[in-house]
This record gives sequence, structure tokens and C-alpha cells, in this order.
Amino acid sequence: MSVELPGPVPPPTGSGESSSAPSRRTFIATSTAVGGAAVAGGVIGGTLLTAPEEATAAEALPSSRVSLTVNGTRRTVTVDNRTSLLDLLREHFELTGSKKGCNAGACGACTVLVDGRRVNSCLTLAVRLEDAEVTTIEGLADGDELHPLQQAFIDEDAFQCGYCTPGQILSGVGCIQEGHTDSPEEIREWMSGNVCRCGCYVKIVRAVEQTAARK
Repeated sequence: MSVELPGPVPPPTGSGESSSAPSRRTFIATSTAVGGAAVAGGVIGGTLLTAPEEATAAEALPSSRVSLTVNGTRRTVTVDNRTSLLDLLREHFELTGSKKGCNAGACGACTVLVDGRRVNSCLTLAVRLEDAEVTTIEGLADGDELHPLQQAFIDEDAFQCGYCTPGQILSGVGCIQEGHTDSPEEIREWMSGNVCRCGCYVKIVRAVEQTAARK
């Protein structure tokens, strides 16, 4: 007695799934294409951007107009709100004396004076400095006459590679103006935010101490 085996069962109808549903191969190919387009055009807020739209989105980044005095010269510029004072000085004003070391406020190479106070320019937003007065290493000398601390750094040979020197000098000027120069120990304490990887600390402290004594 022979038994007839049932044939292939057709997909159910009326179940909400169409018999023309895409195959696994079609799904993978479509996903790959969409993913590639997302990488090429960019996605913001879940919306796929084409190249022109991406450029428009970049142009729409929030920016502000700021006016400040840098080394005695009034400057007005429109910048991205995220721009640091350090990048404003270096990239917009081409004042490259202030150095970008750690870019995290830990080394002091970017130290400048804002309204007479020492600040890490890498951590200071440029747009918050409306009407501020900024002094960089380029603005310390009086024409061809060096600032006394600049001259003291030369006399004491208080540098080696020179990378940290602009920040050291600006910090030293601030330290003197603040009155933290009563002893070498006090100078070291108040200059501790400025790192010299060449190890010229003894001569740096001596230069600050001698300059303070001449005031």
C-alpha cells in the first residue's frame, strides 16, 4: 500500500505577509547600499543628507561676532561658538607665539593674559571675551625693547627647546603682578601650572625672582 506524501505547503494568504517579500539577498544588498549612502552623505537627526545638504548643515553651525583688544589692537571677528581663544589667536590672527601643548589646560604652554589675569587660552572660549584685553608673547616687548622678564630669561638661559617659554613668560608676568614672588618656593608654587619638559625650572624661577626684585 503506497502513501502519497504531501507537496510543498504554499505561503499562507491573508496573514499580512506578501508572497513577494524581498529575499535575504535583496535585503542585504539594499542595506549595504543605504549604509554606504549614509557614510557618503552623512546622517543628522536620523535624516540622510546628500553632499549639498551636508555642506549647508556645516555652514549652519552656531557662530558669534566678538570684539576684543589683542596686544593693543582692536579686533572683530565672527567665529564658531566652540572656538577657543588659543585657536582664535593662532588660526585667525596668526599669533602663533602661544603654543598648543596638551590642549587640556594641564601644561600651561598656551598661557596668555586676559585683562591682566593668567588664563589657559586652550580652555577659554573666544566668544566669552567681548571687550576683553588680551596680551600674548608678541605684545610684551615695547618695540625693540624686550620686557624685563623676556630679557631675564635670556640672561639666565631659562629655556632649552623654547616650546613652553612663551607660556612660562606670560605666567611669570602674571605671577609678578599678583605679588606671588616673596620666595623661590612661592614662585614655584604659583608657576606650577606651567610644565617645562626640558627641566629648566631652577633658571625659570631665578628669572622671575630677579625681575620681581627690580620692580
